[in-house]
Parts: sequence; structure tokens; C-alpha cells
Amino acid sequence: MNVFLWIAQAVLAAMFAIAGVMKATQPKDKLAEKLPWVTDFSPATVRFIGFVEFAAALGLILPAVTGIAPVLTPLAATGLVITMILAAIIHASRKEPSAIAFNAVLLVLAAVVAWGRFGPYAF
Repeated sequence: MNVFLWIAQAVLAAMFAIAGVMKATQPKDKLAEKLPWVTDFSPATVRFIGFVEFAAALGLILPAVTGIAPVLTPLAATGLVITMILAAIIHASRKEPSAIAFNAVLLVLAAVVAWGRFGPYAF
């Protein structure tokens, strides 16, 4: 199970690092082509979401690898669970079921990491 959790952490970290950098650095107009929901938010909010996702990606890996404050790893996973719940709510209001399904997969993966790293497979 520990190997599965590491794989899940790596997959989540890669996905959220890429998404976070994209949202934090690209102009809102360019993002709107791929992510239509950004039109509902200010550029500052979209950048903030990007920074949160990138920070969570770092939090999934670095504390566990370095052994410095490893409790941050399950906290980062918990933060991603909350982020995915909020994202699903936004996509539901926009009637985007495929985006909700994608959020649900990421939510479950993050929840498993949080459970495992807080519980039986803590560092």
C-alpha cells in the first residue's frame, strides 16, 4: 500500500503542478480556450487557484522526501480534497458533468492519500 500511496502522490503532484503553473502564469484569455470556467473569475482568483494547486503539489512530495514536517503531506492531500469539492461545485453550476467526473477521480485519489498518510501508512 505504501508504494501505491507514493504513486498516487506522484501522479497528483505532477497533475497539480502542471495545472497550477499553467493557471498562475498564463493570461486569463489564453486559459479560457481550454478552461472555460475561468471566465467566471477574476485573473487574481485564477492565479491564486494556480498557486494553491502548485503549493499542494510540492506539499505532496517534498515533506515526505526530506523528512521535514512530513505531516504536511496528508495536509496537502486534504487541501486538494477541499479544492476538488469546490471545483466540482463550480462545474455543477456550469453544467459540466465531464469536469465533475474528473474532479471526482482526483478527489478520491487525494482522499486515499490523506487517509493513508494520516493513518496506517504515516511517515
